[in-house]
Amino acid sequence: MSEQGFFTEATSAEVVISRNAKARDARLAEVMAILTRHLHAAVKEIEPTEAEWFEAIRFLTATGQMCTDWRQEFILLSDVLGVSMLVDAINNRKPSGASESTVLGPFHIADAPELPMGSDICLDRKGEPMLVRGAIRSTDGTPLANAKIDVWQANDEGFYDVQQKGIQPDFNLRGVFRTGADGAYWFKGVKPRFYPIPDDGPVGRLLAALGRHPYRPAHLHYIIEAEGHARLITHIFDPDDPYIRSDAVFGVKESLLAKFDRISDPEKIAEAGFDRPFFLVEHDFILAPG
Repeated sequence: MSEQGFFTEATSAEVVISRNAKARDARLAEVMAILTRHLHAAVKEIEPTEAEWFEAIRFLTATGQMCTDWRQEFILLSDVLGVSMLVDAINNRKPSGASESTVLGPFHIADAPELPMGSDICLDRKGEPMLVRGAIRSTDGTPLANAKIDVWQANDEGFYDVQQKGIQPDFNLRGVFRTGADGAYWFKGVKPRFYPIPDDGPVGRLLAALGRHPYRPAHLHYIIEAEGHARLITHIFDPDDPYIRSDAVFGVKESLLAKFDRISDPEKIAEAGFDRPFFLVEHDFILAPG
């Protein structure tokens, strides 16, 4: 189709693509060509009425208007459509045996305090205590010394500290740890709870219209870095959570399930440094060289 081709229903995509032939960036031209073909094909298959198309534009407009410095409704839309996880999967293909990644999430803080290994990151002592432990290793089984482990989580009510300023202490349920020569890590926290993604905007209304809930199953966040290895951004999930098979943002992977065992044996409670029953979570992470 030449640049001067006339627009028809049959030739719509190729006419639009031909007009972009002089794009200054080859990658932009490639991306726009693919998007144009798929968008035009979808419109031809759906055959929307003009009223339906206007409603779609109104939805996208409302999505943009909901965005602020602290809330990105388009990222939320990407999340609930599974696109965020697909982009993550494409950009984080792992060799066999390496731990899988998942989405970062919106509540990471870059300057969380570095703490001695074994510290309790629950500063307000609310909720059911939890001990998390494991090891950081390379794919060949080598323990990774001085690996940096950045962890954060929601509290027992499903809120992060940044969501409850003045209610939770600053840096509650956050911490950075460094492994020793054996690659082992351990810290104390509180059993997290499932929580909803923000559902008071257009994305939430879309979920409701689709008959979907807005909940994420209980999880712990990790960013793990070690010299000579690819950075790992991931979660571990409670397999017994009621939303484990229906995460609103599709972040759950089977390899990231970690059993939350309730320990009530008095000897084990004392050994762990607690004064009441606690949850034990054990999970190792394998980093890919890179």
